[in-house]
Amino acid sequence: MQDEAVRSRRAVLKAAGGLAGLVLAQGCTKNAIVPVAQNLPVAPVPQRLASAPLPAAPVKKMLAPPTVNAGLFERAHAALQRHGNMVRKTDRIAIADFALDSAHPRFQFIDMHSGVVSAMRVSHGSGSDPRHRGMLDRFSNVPDSNATSEGAFVTENYYVGKHGRSQRLVGLDHTNDNALMRAIVIHGAWYANPEMIAQHGKLGRSQGCFAVAEGDLARVFDLIGEGRMIYAAKV
Repeated sequence: MQDEAVRSRRAVLKAAGGLAGLVLAQGCTKNAIVPVAQNLPVAPVPQRLASAPLPAAPVKKMLAPPTVNAGLFERAHAALQRHGNMVRKTDRIAIADFALDSAHPRFQFIDMHSGVVSAMRVSHGSGSDPRHRGMLDRFSNVPDSNATSEGAFVTENYYVGKHGRSQRLVGLDHTNDNALMRAIVIHGAWYANPEMIAQHGKLGRSQGCFAVAEGDLARVFDLIGEGRMIYAAKV
């Protein structure tokens, strides 16, 4: 009888060991189905609480940097305050000053703490400059207008499209809220390269996108990143 009890106990231990091995092996496999013994208590799985998104830090009022249009900067700063719940990062903004012609470095990236400005050229849409003078004549939010839209945008994710690496933009105002649907993005383009200035005295035109020189694209992405505001206007 004692020998039978020992053999029975060994059989139970062996079976339990086999089940434990099966659980361990399948637990390392994605979407594995793990068997659970019917009479064993199952420990509750701790639930992870999703952390709430942090609101953007308020931006202190600062004077317009000397190289930035003061009136345009005021409007951009007001837009940043107005759309603070949509703009995740407020340490830096970009202003597209479309009162300047396309030969000028009118895409201005402003550090909102130090006031340091980095600037480069950017194209406007052909629908905003039908005579191709190098000056933006009008804004439009209408699909298929090929025009630049006015207002505040927030930068979103990157993707690779027909212009290579690009960045999506979401329009925050009624004047540009079709931006995502119109595929208004930031991308590099040959017609925004410096040699266009030497040959034609102006950049080529986009279909409403913020097209920059191919050699400037990486720098633009570094400066603006995701979750920051671009303000485009003409004052």
